[in-house]
Amino acid sequence: MESMRDVNRVMEREIAKGSSPLKLDHIEFGEYSYQEITSKEKLLEVLSYLLRIGDFSQYAGKTVINNVYMDLQGRKPVFKRTKTAMQRNNIFATIKRYAKKLKPEYNGDVYLETVRCYFTIPEENLEKCRYTYRGNETYAFLLSDKYILGLYTHCLVARKEAASAEVQVEGFTEKEYGMVRLENVRDVLFQALLLDDLKFEDRKIYAEFCTCLLVKFG
Repeated sequence: MESMRDVNRVMEREIAKGSSPLKLDHIEFGEYSYQEITSKEKLLEVLSYLLRIGDFSQYAGKTVINNVYMDLQGRKPVFKRTKTAMQRNNIFATIKRYAKKLKPEYNGDVYLETVRCYFTIPEENLEKCRYTYRGNETYAFLLSDKYILGLYTHCLVARKEAASAEVQVEGFTEKEYGMVRLENVRDVLFQALLLDDLKFEDRKIYAEFCTCLLVKFG
């Protein structure tokens, strides 16, 4: 992975070219963070939802191209945006084959982790992004490919740093804390940053950073 200094330098250049200056502020875990995946069928359903394909293709709006998805080149993970449903279906097929090789038992060893990535943007820039869609007030951010991949890198680094932080969430089990700390994680099956569904909460903007984890028993 390139240095964060290089990533930030690229992002600053993209802002100068017109990208919205959306920046990661922090990430959060919560009661929503861990859902057990109990069968192969459920895993495929989760992948279909994250990739906006199959029964979930209705969620593939114009901004689905902003999402960043994990793909594989050989066994090496790569992270990229997609432009077409065909590309997302190809990722689905690749991850499906990868999961088959890893042989999960679906007996407490597969989880969907959802982390909220909170972003900030200067108020004057936020106002420029405001528009009305189907009678509702919302925002649209102009983000280049390089800028989006930079945001993804910031989210990934923040997630890795959380593993060594003193994260405290009411109601978390020791197994869930083990996943936060990445201590019991055997492999990552899939990962996605869902920038097509930015949410607004108390004037805060967040996106979901989702990871399908294969965890160790015991």
